[in-house]
Amino acid sequence: MGISQYIKEIGRGARGARPLTREQATDLFGQVLDGNVTDLEIGGFCLAMRIKGETPEEMAGFLDATHARLKRIPPGDRPLVVLPSYNGARKLPVLTPLLALLLAREGLPVLVHGSASETSRVLASNVLSAMGMPPLTAVRPIANGEAAFAPTELLNPALKRLLDVRRVVGLRNPGHSVVKLMQPAAGPAVVVASYTHPEYARVMADTFELMGTTALLSRGLEGEVVSDPRRTAQIDGFVRGVRTELQAQQPGTAAEVPGLPTDIDVATTADYTRRVLAGELPVPGALATQVRHITQLASHA
Repeated sequence: MGISQYIKEIGRGARGARPLTREQATDLFGQVLDGNVTDLEIGGFCLAMRIKGETPEEMAGFLDATHARLKRIPPGDRPLVVLPSYNGARKLPVLTPLLALLLAREGLPVLVHGSASETSRVLASNVLSAMGMPPLTAVRPIANGEAAFAPTELLNPALKRLLDVRRVVGLRNPGHSVVKLMQPAAGPAVVVASYTHPEYARVMADTFELMGTTALLSRGLEGEVVSDPRRTAQIDGFVRGVRTELQAQQPGTAAEVPGLPTDIDVATTADYTRRVLAGELPVPGALATQVRHITQLASHA
């Protein structure tokens, strides 16, 4: 079906719009990724979905279309840990590189993927580059104990172009949800996902169940998947789509985190990350807990 017919279904406002089936969503998103639609139609799709919101079935369909077109990371002998990183740091240091390297230290292969969606923020890719880990230029296996960064366009250039629509219309679109849930590995993987707004948690959890994904889901730090080191957040685990609560949320916010710098620039964050890994500064408790849960999920993936 042509994309205009889909837009008629989803573009009738928050109350009048009708949800797409998983198969329809797969067809629609596939047309978008394949470049078979005009810029005007893409804009209409993005705005209509922003107003309506995605259902779990629609998200599963969008992911089906994406997975069919991704350049997948070849499998190794251990599950790949997947860390989407699209928001960066605004108030606290971006700790996604530290999480990635702590997981790699446990012997797991770790892939961080992302692109700049917030131009004013410090990105995980910048910190990793400052630590001598430039972005991948080709899809390849990730070794056990290695952390690597893949730009979104390396995995699928069309997906990156969809993300860039935000720079024109000023609003997020389904592409921003897809990249945080997608599984770019050709073999077993643990997808680490986060939400900022609680209403997204249900859709993300239901999508993991529909997709049969092995994943960890919790509230992240400023849109990043790494835990906020000041808080004890709820953490849910999924093993091939079966959900288990791993940690209950606790109230309160710590006034400070031992050793955590107040500056968030690339050099300061890279230096802090090195010092934690060297044992000169303590690993934040929330990150140590996250590493433990992810490692456990990887043993069941």
